[in-house]
Amino acid sequence: MSALETERRTPPGLPQTADRALQVLLAFDRNRPEWGVTEVAAEFGLHTSIAQRLLATLAHRGFLVQDTANRRYRIGPAALHLGRMWDQAGGLGILVRPLLTEVAQETGHNVLLALPDSAHMRCVVAVAGADGMLREYPLTNELFPAHAGATSKSFYAFLPDDQRSQLFTDRPLARFTEYTVTDLAVLEEQFAEIRAAGWAYTAGEYDRDAATLAVPIFLRDEPYGSLSIAWLSEPHQPAPTEWVELLQDTSARISVLLTNPVLRRRGQP
Repeated sequence: MSALETERRTPPGLPQTADRALQVLLAFDRNRPEWGVTEVAAEFGLHTSIAQRLLATLAHRGFLVQDTANRRYRIGPAALHLGRMWDQAGGLGILVRPLLTEVAQETGHNVLLALPDSAHMRCVVAVAGADGMLREYPLTNELFPAHAGATSKSFYAFLPDDQRSQLFTDRPLARFTEYTVTDLAVLEEQFAEIRAAGWAYTAGEYDRDAATLAVPIFLRDEPYGSLSIAWLSEPHQPAPTEWVELLQDTSARISVLLTNPVLRRRGQP
C-alpha cells in the first residue's frame, strides 16, 4: 500500500453520502481525467444507480462536467473557484510554514517552497533562518529561471521529457553568472543526474553568492514544486549532503498535508 493511501471507510459520525461524493471527486487526476458511471461503481463498490446520482450531483454543482458525446465526467469549473479561494486565503502558507520553520531552525538558513510558473519557479512560501534574509527584500513571489539554480532544477528534472522539451526547445537560455549553464545538452545531463540522486545542489548559477540545496515535492507521484535551502556561500563550496534527508522527509510531509488522499484499492495503478 502506498504511504499516502488512507482508509476508505467513512469515520463514525460523518455523513457517508458526502464522504463518498468527495472520494469520487478526489479520484480524478492526470492518469484518470475521465470517469464513467460503471467505472465509478466498480471502483468504489457502489450500485450503478448510486454512482450515477453522486456524479450527477457533483455535476449539478459544477464540480464535474459531463461530455454529452460519451457521457463521461471530467473536473468542472467549481474546482477552479475553490482553488482560487485557497490561494487567495493563503492556505498553502498556513499549512506548510510550520514545516519550513523547522528546517530553517535546524539549518540556520532560508527555506523556500516554490511552484512552477511557466519557464520559472515562483517562491510562494519563504522562511528566514538564523543567518537572516538572503536578500534585502522578501523572497515571496520571486521568480527563478527554469535552467538556473537548484530551486528550479529539482522540479524541472522530474517533468516528463516531452513537457521539458516543449519548455526548453527553441527558448534562449539567459546567462546570469559565469556558472549558469546555457547549453541544453549539458542541462539535460544535469537533469538526469538530479533524477538519479533525488536532489539538486547549485552554487552561483543564478545569484553569484548564493548556494541552494533542493528536492522536488510530489503529489500522487507527479512533480508539484520544490523545497530548498538557500544561503550565501562561495561558489565552490561542496554540497551539504547532511541536509538532503531532512529536506526529503519534509517534502514527504508536505505531500501528505496537501493530498490527504483517498486513493485506489491496493494493487491498482
